[in-house]
Amino acid sequence: MLLSPLLKICGLRQPAQARAVAQMGVDALGVIAVPSSPRWLAPEQRLELFQAMSAGGRRCRGVLVLADPGDELGAQLEPSQGHQVLQLHGRESPGRCRELAERTGCAIWKALRIRSPDDLERAADYGDVVEALLLDAWVPDQLGGSGRQIPGAWLQGFRPRLPWWLAGGVGPSNAAELVAAFHPDGLDVSSSVERAPGEKDLDLVRALVTVVRGAAAGAN
Repeated sequence: MLLSPLLKICGLRQPAQARAVAQMGVDALGVIAVPSSPRWLAPEQRLELFQAMSAGGRRCRGVLVLADPGDELGAQLEPSQGHQVLQLHGRESPGRCRELAERTGCAIWKALRIRSPDDLERAADYGDVVEALLLDAWVPDQLGGSGRQIPGAWLQGFRPRLPWWLAGGVGPSNAAELVAAFHPDGLDVSSSVERAPGEKDLDLVRALVTVVRGAAAGAN
């Protein structure tokens, strides 16, 4: 049986939307903790959003998205704030990823911004350190949420040793095609299901869920 990939909706800012999206059966929700992002959510608002997510779907995992987090963030990194995963978009080394996992008890997902095919070779560096990788297109001065796709030719034959998520330009119109072509373990979606940064279009999210779950069912 062909299983559909996991599905993460990233960049939520409203608890009511987090609950509604979790109720649709998605596997993870992301909250942005990078202040320069238009989807940034203040630390004091994150727990309420993750609690709403849990009320909507207990199997849905909360993901805190960061870039080069320092120790000064302290309790913001702890799972007591509602998240289970730290998704790292900066220059975090394998050693730093291991350190954060041990200190916080959170699962670690390492994002790789792909500027050329050679960047895919960095996946091997994190094979024994993180739970999963996330691949996104390299865009100057933007760590994610750009809607830019990694050229498909670069991903042909990409089979890392650990689970990986595909991000960048993924939406209802192309999700099935991307799954069939590259077989990612998960899809990470943000801007393609938005009305504005951080404001999700729930109809588009619902359409995406239908497409992703239906793609696997149709392949059986």
